[in-house]
Amino acid sequence: MQLKARGAMKKIQLKRKKKNQINEDAAPTRITNETIAEHREKILAGGRRFKYPHQYARHKLVFNAILISFVTLILLVALGWWQLYAAQNTSEFFYRVTRIIPVPIASVDGNYVKFSDYLMMLSGSRHYLEQSERVDLGSADGQRQLDYMKRKALDSAVADTYAAKLAREKNIEVSDEEVNQVIQNSLNTVTGKISQEVYNDSTYSTLGYTPDEYKHIIKQSLIRQKVAYAIDDKALAIKTAAEKMIASKKNMKLSELASALQAKAYKVQVGNSGLVPKTNHDGGLTQASSSLRPGQLSPFIRSTKGDGYYVVQLVKVTGTQLSYNFLRIPLTQFDQQLATLKKNHEVNEYISVKHITDTTKE
Repeated sequence: MQLKARGAMKKIQLKRKKKNQINEDAAPTRITNETIAEHREKILAGGRRFKYPHQYARHKLVFNAILISFVTLILLVALGWWQLYAAQNTSEFFYRVTRIIPVPIASVDGNYVKFSDYLMMLSGSRHYLEQSERVDLGSADGQRQLDYMKRKALDSAVADTYAAKLAREKNIEVSDEEVNQVIQNSLNTVTGKISQEVYNDSTYSTLGYTPDEYKHIIKQSLIRQKVAYAIDDKALAIKTAAEKMIASKKNMKLSELASALQAKAYKVQVGNSGLVPKTNHDGGLTQASSSLRPGQLSPFIRSTKGDGYYVVQLVKVTGTQLSYNFLRIPLTQFDQQLATLKKNHEVNEYISVKHITDTTKE
């Protein structure tokens, strides 16, 4: 009995001890600045469980948007590359794109050739074939002519880029006034002088060029001409020799001058214009001839076509027409330098264009 009583007392004491321990743990602590800060931190920690998921979602949304934009950009670039370089899309849309984004179509002597320059020249030739010549470009003959125009446009774009490089090196420039003068000279026609508006309309209907595009082409042509004259010391030496021959003999005939130059192994070309209008656009030769007497030789003329130095001799005048003989000292150095660059693999083309030299043959 005593043992049972002792056991019961121990159990009662143990229960009281546990109850006191619980009461001590549950007893409120004294409120201080530290307990307030601790309580606030517990509340904020609980709030973060709701705040952080929104921040994570927002960050993920931004990341996904950037990723989608990047992938879209890559796809657009790949599509544009394929259209320009693989499919060789020459549409108006891609021409406008290349005017904004200056992607290259080739390189010459370390300088990139703009795709837009190639497409501009090609678009003019294509427009002329379709609108003026009524060529069906879907036919076999039309495709052959288009391939020829592509090669011509690419070669011209490469030559213009090389000429621009040499012009920078030699400080050769073409002013807006020079470009406008070329246009003003073109306003003179057989039926009289036309207005600028008529000229612009004619250029657009024939070639599809806007006034600014046509001015750009004229400027590139003038730069190439100036460069060709500036670098051709050989042609200049022949011209100097010819001027001395003309000065040494009074009333020298053109045939005599040609024979004297050829005797010294100078390569010159002679010919006759046939009857042409006095307003004929032939590099300035007709204009120079119109101020001469029959049989008279002109001073040397730098052809505005950029193909050499000319001496002309008026043959006869008939009403609104005239004819003249001419001697030409050709410019060769620019073409030779460009040919050397191609031979040395310093001209690289980024598209495949056929080499067609005669559009009358397959």
